[in-house]
Amino acid sequence: MAFQKSKLMRLPRDVLIGSDVISQIDTFCSNLNLNNRALIITGSTTKKVAGERVAEQLENNGYNVEIVVIENATQKAIKKSIDMGQELGNPFFVGVGGGKVIDVSKVASFELNSKFISVPTAASHDGIASSRASIKNDEKNKVSVETIPPIGIVADTNIISKAPWRLTCSGCADVLSNYTAVKDWELAYRLKNEDYSSYASALSKMTAETLVEDGSSIKKDLEESAWIVIKSLISSGVAMSIAGSSRPASGSEHMFSHKLDKIAPKPALHGEQCGVGSIMMMYLHGGNWKGIRQVLKKIGAPYNSETLGIEPKYIVEALKKAHTIRPERYTILGKEGLSDGAAERLAKKTMVI
Repeated sequence: MAFQKSKLMRLPRDVLIGSDVISQIDTFCSNLNLNNRALIITGSTTKKVAGERVAEQLENNGYNVEIVVIENATQKAIKKSIDMGQELGNPFFVGVGGGKVIDVSKVASFELNSKFISVPTAASHDGIASSRASIKNDEKNKVSVETIPPIGIVADTNIISKAPWRLTCSGCADVLSNYTAVKDWELAYRLKNEDYSSYASALSKMTAETLVEDGSSIKKDLEESAWIVIKSLISSGVAMSIAGSSRPASGSEHMFSHKLDKIAPKPALHGEQCGVGSIMMMYLHGGNWKGIRQVLKKIGAPYNSETLGIEPKYIVEALKKAHTIRPERYTILGKEGLSDGAAERLAKKTMVI
């Protein structure tokens, strides 16, 4: 029988990373052969940090520019962005900000079949380059939505290095969680014959390993730190695009984080929760959980319930119920999840509580 396998991979076309590269945004857009209508999606703070500067540069070079300010990744914010996009006449979208801004930009541009450029102002998670977006639905629960990756990324390390350090630490933790995400994926491949990409898996693991190797260079107020972390986050996003799913960077540790979002009165940042989740999931896999804990502690990211700011009872409850988040996705948690005793023992054994 003839070989008939085929696959479509959508990847960012151009990626520009470095100090003050935001000053090249007009040339960057021109090289992508986009139309002359640009819709900038940004937040109230990030508008001042970078959004207004991007708008000014594009306007000075003949682009018709409008700005939409959003505060949260909600259906309302998406509709607001889509309405303005329709009013402008199918512009290209430029998401200037953090995760919420970029997620809204992804979904709105996808709905209008428009091009999208990602301009992160913080290195907080790997959504910068991926095709996935986390949006609050009408019940105010976060859901993962499939879109397409940005056509281009402009990551200014000077701007990113000035973001709150906690955001950069969260981005590091999100990358480290690739270790357990890949182990879950390999497990599902072996036990459930799930589709698997050795290339995407290798890229995801290499991204986490590179971050660990460069860990001593990741320090507050150091622009090189932003360079290391943002490259890792983009590579992680590309791995997901190659796989055609979030599998290379999202496994049981992400399910744990999403459950915490639902039950904890005041959840921590996404990457922070995933990092702590990875400590426990790596223990279940029989891997080097102490190594993950050590790296998180070294860079200043949360490594237990106390540093997360979440009570131990919510950690245990999230462990017990994490398997219900994406029941179709097989992980080390299995289909039944952890018992009460096993969840508490796991959290205590790994010093998370």
